[in-house]
Amino acid sequence: MRVRAPGVHRSWGLPISMAAIAAVAVVAMGATITEIDPWYRTLVQPSWALPEQVYAVAWTAVYLCTALAAVAGWRAMPDQSAAEWMIGLFALNGFLNIVWSVLLFRLHRPDWAMVEAVAWWAAIALWIYVIWPRSVATALLLLPYLAWVTYAGYLTMTLARLNGPFG
Repeated sequence: MRVRAPGVHRSWGLPISMAAIAAVAVVAMGATITEIDPWYRTLVQPSWALPEQVYAVAWTAVYLCTALAAVAGWRAMPDQSAAEWMIGLFALNGFLNIVWSVLLFRLHRPDWAMVEAVAWWAAIALWIYVIWPRSVATALLLLPYLAWVTYAGYLTMTLARLNGPFG
């Protein structure tokens, strides 16, 4: 285990570059996967569902917050092992985001996406739990992400309930 010497700080260049690349990759994959096709348009939507144009704005804000949290969290970790754990949580969340999109928009399975959203929510909560002792400000950056995935999960559950069964 390598420990940073007091006063030695990690560079901002590498984590900013990597977080930006990862966030753009997830956005690009998500945009490719998330197709509002005729199937989705035929689903009964709850009265509280947001207009379609709001989703792009909200996801952009969420991705910005998560990329910033990944960089700040990486820098806040006391050693390389902890920093790698932080980046692993960032990557896990990107992966779970993509899986949710595939389940909902490509496989047309809101019921499976609802179950996956629980794991996704837990991964965000774990990320907040891990970073909180090192940087409360960084953990707070993740709260909009947690709130948004809570909304997405609840919407997915409601879509499954209103339109099921699927398969």
